[in-house]
Amino acid sequence: MGIVKINDELHEEVRKASSVMVRSINAQAEYWMKIGMLAEANPGMSFTDIMRAQLRHAEVEMRTLSDA
Repeated sequence: MGIVKINDELHEEVRKASSVMVRSINAQAEYWMKIGMLAEANPGMSFTDIMRAQLRHAEVEMRTLSDA
């Protein structure tokens, strides 16, 4: 495990987001980094496209609102 230095303002935003998303601060930062890396590697994909692809890769069964 490594240490990543970020400025205090970004750390505060990660802290606030982690509380809303019910993740640890580290898990929230890791999530944002992973999504950012995927977005840079796949510039033609929207956030929704990236999330769908990741869920499909994890074999998560996706349901639509009409399926609920």
